[in-house]
Amino acid sequence: MKRLLSLFTTLTLMCLLSHSSPHHAAAQDVTIEVKTDGDPTIKVKKKGKNKPPFTGKRPEVNVAILLDTSNSMDGLINQARSQLWNIVQEFAKAKKNGKTPLLRVSVFEYGNSKLPASEDYIRQVVHLTDDLDKVSESLFGLSTSGGDEYCGAVIAESVKRLDWSSEPNAYKAIFIAGNEPFDQGSVDFHSSCKVAIQSGIVVNTIHCGNYQQGVAGKWQEGAELAEGKFMNINQDEKVRHIQTPHDKVIIELNTSLNRTYLWYGSLAKRKSYANSQIKQDSNAGSSLSDRAAIKSSSLYRNVGRDLVDTYQESPGAIAELSDEKLPKELQGLTPQQRSTRIEEMSSRRAEIKLQLAEANRKREAYIAAQQATQPSAPGEVTLGDAFSEAVGEQLKASGFNVE
Repeated sequence: MKRLLSLFTTLTLMCLLSHSSPHHAAAQDVTIEVKTDGDPTIKVKKKGKNKPPFTGKRPEVNVAILLDTSNSMDGLINQARSQLWNIVQEFAKAKKNGKTPLLRVSVFEYGNSKLPASEDYIRQVVHLTDDLDKVSESLFGLSTSGGDEYCGAVIAESVKRLDWSSEPNAYKAIFIAGNEPFDQGSVDFHSSCKVAIQSGIVVNTIHCGNYQQGVAGKWQEGAELAEGKFMNINQDEKVRHIQTPHDKVIIELNTSLNRTYLWYGSLAKRKSYANSQIKQDSNAGSSLSDRAAIKSSSLYRNVGRDLVDTYQESPGAIAELSDEKLPKELQGLTPQQRSTRIEEMSSRRAEIKLQLAEANRKREAYIAAQQATQPSAPGEVTLGDAFSEAVGEQLKASGFNVE
């Protein structure tokens, strides 16, 4: 009887794994219940480790950042602003089949009393986008105000509203940060977290406060339900930046890089794209070198906004543009002349990116040497540290190679 039961269980498990969608099989455990007349229910649990082969043109990474913007969370928002480019660098280290991922980021705020109570004090600040300047702009547009923080509700909304990747191998993750108990509000966080992981979305929880308070406040439980990581940070810890002799060169190269962008669309859109890039350079402040390093990588892309990036992905799309949607220097040119000009700018950009990457390597080496010879007093964990702790191991679990 035991042998038959074991065989039935194994066959059932194999059948379910072969017929279930690869999306779900990769995202969650599979539990089979077998009942006999004389035995209690026997549960067989198999961890969903094996993922189907990557089939897309470029591996995808989708990240939703859910930030508590109630009173006392100014420090959290400041960390998000100043460490955005450090956080993005974590994804720049990853490759799959030799390709850097297509990164899309979304931002939600919750717990702000200025938001409608009828919507559980939740606002989708920016949808999943590869426009990292838009993400930076959205963070600098946040402000805090007292309110009620409903973690279950904001997780549910982010799962439901966003156009998450359908690629079975995509890394999809929610990072939710806040300081109030995780179980507040009418939407049960147990249900929200389970729906997330059933959709292949990991939920990482970042409690702003000490570890035990986070555990007591259910933040750890939320992460465990959705196969994520529970972390705690000090949202008021000041972010430290080490200045290097290479920063001046990096900033100069960044200015040169900006001149290679050929924004297209209506006149208003072209001005908006150009101004946004300059504005986010300014917003980066002491993190400008980190931002410039990202701009030298393939994670910083402006397909659909910049002619060079768009041409590299879809040369035919350029031919369809009317003259008035082109930058002034390309208006009145023949299609061949346009292509030649774009290719020249593409070569110039590639050259600057190589110089930026080399300058950044020297900068990182300098920082590493400084830290080795003059270790600074250990500070408390920040938002960027929490991302770094979770992202590397989760990307590896999703089949990425991480430097």
